[in-house]
Amino acid sequence: MNSSTKGSSPSTRPFRSYFGSSQDRMTLLEQREIGDTGVTVSALGLGGAPVGGHESANSLYTVAEYEEGIAIVRRAFELGVRYFDTAPSYGDGRSEVRYGVGMRDLPRNEFVVSTKASKILMPADPQNTNPIGLEGIPDLDPVFDLSRDGIFRSHEESLARLNLDYVDILFLHDTEAGDLETQAQATGFAAIVELKEQGSVKAIGAGTRAIGVLTRLIQNFPVDVVLLPNYYSLLTQKPLDDFLPFCADEGVSVVIGTPYNSGILASDLTGPALFNYQNAPQELLDKARALKTICERHGADLKAAAIQFVLAHPVVVSTIPGPASVAQLEDNVAMSQQPIPPEVWAEMKSERLIRADAPTP
Repeated sequence: MNSSTKGSSPSTRPFRSYFGSSQDRMTLLEQREIGDTGVTVSALGLGGAPVGGHESANSLYTVAEYEEGIAIVRRAFELGVRYFDTAPSYGDGRSEVRYGVGMRDLPRNEFVVSTKASKILMPADPQNTNPIGLEGIPDLDPVFDLSRDGIFRSHEESLARLNLDYVDILFLHDTEAGDLETQAQATGFAAIVELKEQGSVKAIGAGTRAIGVLTRLIQNFPVDVVLLPNYYSLLTQKPLDDFLPFCADEGVSVVIGTPYNSGILASDLTGPALFNYQNAPQELLDKARALKTICERHGADLKAAAIQFVLAHPVVVSTIPGPASVAQLEDNVAMSQQPIPPEVWAEMKSERLIRADAPTP
């Protein structure tokens, strides 16, 4: 049963404005399997940070209010998106709650959910745990806890917010600072392995902003998939040297978290833009404008090139831009399907804007 229109925001635009019938759309989004786990994700997924009102995820955009967040989830399913990523810290529980409401009437065997562990949500004021907002949860703050009990508690509370019995992927998350890597190695990852053995997790993931941490986790644990933000895009391809070949050798799949580099590749580039959550330096603005000029010369969008470029690498199974509105979601889906002439990629390489050895569609 698909109730994706139930409770939808008025901002939901007619499906036909982009793709024709909904049945047509259902057959277009490619599905890719994560190793031999049996977990299959859509190449374009849904990033859940703005859905939960998580402003730091991409301050180029406003974040979604409650009804819009739910409408995004339902509309994504209608458009053929079958991979939904979230985390306890996205909106301090609100993203997971909104996902849970949005997915409530969808057939569970037709979509994949990933969430994160490493932090538990504690009341911001222990003396006041009254629910606030439409989500019906108190004001919460994330606190790192990579002990076995902490990972188990985080997972149990995520399942409750999501209204699920299991998640398909559980990422050990944000373990690059201080001694968090040591804790991840000592207790955190073993706990996720145990959860997989118990059947409440199907695939084991690791997601940090430090490639060195990801590499060591892969070397020491049975990692199925990594979430890689910031490092691989039209603007930066350093992982082609070592990390992506390493993942291929180890049989580890990759999800790209930020195909737009947190904003710059989705910007109109007429003024300042964000690159990896900070103001983009002039050098990168110039490079992005050069990439955009090539795209426009051949009738393509830079956003389409950004999404399709990262998906061209054989170890990448999905990318998960985070829309803050139904309109942004629909645009992301359209960009993932836009035909891009081969001359775009050839010119980008000849102008040395992307690496000559970078896989392209």
